[in-house]
Amino acid sequence: MKGTTRERKKAIRGIEDGCGRQWVVEQMHQLLVKGKQGFDTCMKEMGKLMAETIMYIEREEIAGPDYQPKSSEVRKWASQGGSVYVGDQKIRAQHPRLRGPEGEIALESYNKLKEREGFSEELLEKVVRGVSCQKYAETVVDAAKAFGVSASSVSRHIIEATAKQLEEFRERSLSSHTPFAIFLDTIHRGGEAFIIALGVDTSGDKQALGFWQGATENHEICEELFSDMERRGLALSRKVIWVTDGGKGVIKALRERFGKKLIHQRCTIHKDRNIQGHLAKRYRKEAHWRYRTALEQNSYEDARRMLLDMEKWLRGINESAADSLLEATEEILTLHRLKITGLLRKTLHSTNPIESMFSKVRDAEGNIKRYRNSSMMQRWLASVLLYCEKGFNRIRGHASIPDAIRNIDAGDEKDTDARMAA
Repeated sequence: MKGTTRERKKAIRGIEDGCGRQWVVEQMHQLLVKGKQGFDTCMKEMGKLMAETIMYIEREEIAGPDYQPKSSEVRKWASQGGSVYVGDQKIRAQHPRLRGPEGEIALESYNKLKEREGFSEELLEKVVRGVSCQKYAETVVDAAKAFGVSASSVSRHIIEATAKQLEEFRERSLSSHTPFAIFLDTIHRGGEAFIIALGVDTSGDKQALGFWQGATENHEICEELFSDMERRGLALSRKVIWVTDGGKGVIKALRERFGKKLIHQRCTIHKDRNIQGHLAKRYRKEAHWRYRTALEQNSYEDARRMLLDMEKWLRGINESAADSLLEATEEILTLHRLKITGLLRKTLHSTNPIESMFSKVRDAEGNIKRYRNSSMMQRWLASVLLYCEKGFNRIRGHASIPDAIRNIDAGDEKDTDARMAA
């Protein structure tokens, strides 16, 4: 404790000697009056002092002290105004200069402090969390003019950063991702449809696998997405569980690619809503109860029997509701047929995992008022998906994935034996 106290007192004396006690008192007053805003202002000032100190120390290292210069050909040459990045903010600072026989000698520390790469990444994080670039000067910096940050320059930095992330997202290898399940869904922006794939690997980890843009959700853009993922190394085998909301274009693309071997789980929540939409209000509560009770059964046979009973009940009420249930019965019960139960079935029975990701996308892009072109849409979508990945956790029920894989393999073996016997 004594050593710590000595170091603390030494640091206090260093700040007072370098900045003056009056400056410290003024900063304390700002902190008391303005709270965190005053503290942030103090930190910016200290960051500026630290940056200038580093540059002056480097100049001293190269030229030597005034009383003992290292070379007669290298001399200090006053200073001039410049700017550096401290954290994620650009601030004005005095740039010490140094001259040699061939002209000005660049200070490496100044060049490092002027790099905007780190700035762009950190600023991008803030924008993705909901701060639009047009309000950056108002919300992050007290006055953009004072620190040399204008709305146009911020936008330029954001374009560069998002373009880099789009390239990273669209070109990254997927060869290390062994898919167990893939969720497919569409998000709309600027009058365009973007079909997105969210993968779950055999360990239960989630990853945004890719997206493809089209005018509408159709099987052509789905096939383009599949081809793009395969190009980057993703192995799309017949043993992958596909979870969709029942869009016809997506289902058509999956059936064309995998045929009768397709393992397709229809979103049970979407189907429930579809059935409810056909019914008069007085029937909806009982229809929902019958539907959920059937799906709560662990046995495929029991669940199927209860759904077929529900379909007969619906026939006497609304033919369209009955047809809606009947056409999706087998795809609703895919997880039951694979004997997947518990938390894993709760995770895979609907498109909620990808819908949850979409809600983060919408929150992050809430401050974008207008998409100017397709490039902007894709850059932002890729950046936000990468941001969402940082908050991904393993899916619930991931411990049951090995059992589910064994059930899928066992089903394949039975099909093979049946074909051979025939």
